[in-house]
Amino acid sequence: MARFPAARRLAALLLALLLPLPALAQGPDSEWQAYESALVDGARHAGYWQAGWTTFYAGSLALNAWQASEASDRDDRYDARVGVVKSALALGGMFLDRQPHPAALDELQAGEPGDIAGARRLLEAVAEEERRRRSLEARLGSLAVNTAAGLLIAVGDGRERDGALNFATGMLINELQLQTQPRQATAAVNRFQPARVSMGELRLEGEYALLVGPNQLGVALRY
Repeated sequence: MARFPAARRLAALLLALLLPLPALAQGPDSEWQAYESALVDGARHAGYWQAGWTTFYAGSLALNAWQASEASDRDDRYDARVGVVKSALALGGMFLDRQPHPAALDELQAGEPGDIAGARRLLEAVAEEERRRRSLEARLGSLAVNTAAGLLIAVGDGRERDGALNFATGMLINELQLQTQPRQATAAVNRFQPARVSMGELRLEGEYALLVGPNQLGVALRY
């Protein structure tokens, strides 16, 4: 029986440490706001990502197009013609395959404020799309394009080393593009993790989340 006063004191101490954190109040409003904030940040990140990579591929297309006709070296002209095709495909992909965050944010804001279940389903769908965009399947298109480009140079033009370098460079750029995509929805969905706490005969099951903010660090519990 002596264990319970100690357990109550420990619980009171944890509560006293956590209460000053405003994010601890995991009510419906704060949870909905957390989901909205994740989509706002994701949409902003998606805009920067879209603009940055579109500019990169447009510049690469223009440079390759110029080198395809103006480069003094015959090999450079050949490689540039291959580069024109790769850059054009990549640039087209930027326009055709948009990030889901802006549309999801519009859907959330157009719905009923405070709809936690709907917001959670929306975040889970966006998080699933984030994972898909980093999966092996997302790399297959780039693998096919860069393999074909490398073979054109290595076999079609008889320059194996240059073909391998073209392939490796293209795959590296594609990997950077994938890894710099937004992932705010995944972070929001994974924010709360299962937790089981036992204090003597008292057992609690719920969820916990680490809370990090300006000048504060804590743990939120909900059960």
